[in-house]
Amino acid sequence: MASIYYEKDTSLQPLRDVTVAVIGYGSQGRAHALNLRDSGIDVVVGLRRDSASWQTAEADGLAVDTVAGATQRGQVVMILVPDPAQPAVFAEGVEPHLEVGDLLLFAHGFNIHFGGLACPPGIDVGLVAPKAPGHRVREVFVAGQGTPGLIAVAQDATGSAHGRILSYAHAIGCTRAGVIETTFAEETETDLFGEQVVLCGGVTALVRGGFETLVEAGYQPEVAYFECLHELKLIVDLMYRGGLKAMWHSVSDTAEHGGYEGGDRLVTAETREEMRHILADIQAGRYAERWVAEYAAGSKELLRRRDEESRHPIESVGATLRSMISFLGKASRVDEQTVSSVGSAR
Repeated sequence: MASIYYEKDTSLQPLRDVTVAVIGYGSQGRAHALNLRDSGIDVVVGLRRDSASWQTAEADGLAVDTVAGATQRGQVVMILVPDPAQPAVFAEGVEPHLEVGDLLLFAHGFNIHFGGLACPPGIDVGLVAPKAPGHRVREVFVAGQGTPGLIAVAQDATGSAHGRILSYAHAIGCTRAGVIETTFAEETETDLFGEQVVLCGGVTALVRGGFETLVEAGYQPEVAYFECLHELKLIVDLMYRGGLKAMWHSVSDTAEHGGYEGGDRLVTAETREEMRHILADIQAGRYAERWVAEYAAGSKELLRRRDEESRHPIESVGATLRSMISFLGKASRVDEQTVSSVGSAR
């Protein structure tokens, strides 16, 4: 049975008389920093001097410093820059300024688990991983609720790492919903597998493939969009609230019958075997090696694929249809800098 902790099991006291340095101000960095501040914790954001996020963080009312300066000021340091950028940021701006007794935190175990960086002795090293994108972590916190999360201890030099890590999870709102204790290995490997096989890889490939199949067969792109993308949220919401059982109960008998039959035809023994291959690739560190090498080479393939995806017909059809749906409100616009760049202490 997993160990799960809630607010009643934690305290903000371990963070009351310290400064927390949040390194990076992307989606997660902004959410963590603002939630910490609203919990009464002293926060400083660490960024490059030329970072476009410097003024954003200041406009949000936060203290901002260089990565090195923020690390020097903080006794707790949370690194929230992209995984492949972390080793350089850590070596140049963080590691030289860590002191005995400091707490170093990560929101993903990638570099600790795969050896991208080695932490010095004398410090606590832990994981606090909210299970939601940063903007959602912030939205839920502001609404008075919390995002569930994972915690782990990799190094306990002070003997109090566990309590300090829980305190951080409390301060960003995760213990309102509950945090599960795990390990860096389990968090990293399951996170990568979920992203690749289901959440980001599997779902988007299925949506694209279904859309393309209907359009190639002569159906209107707008109708294909509704059937293969728009209605997906309705199904996911049902699963999110009540599991697969609640979803099957809520859809029609025809949808349920067809869903069982179609699902079995799509996710075959061969599909499951490929899932095992992907997991083995992750566990052995081969995926991490490919991604780190890709990043070091300028992320050319990632940027090429990002551009290709943005020009898929489903995007133009979707943009038009979403503009017609009043309850969606104004469509969110992805910042061009974020689209064209990969990794930094934003």
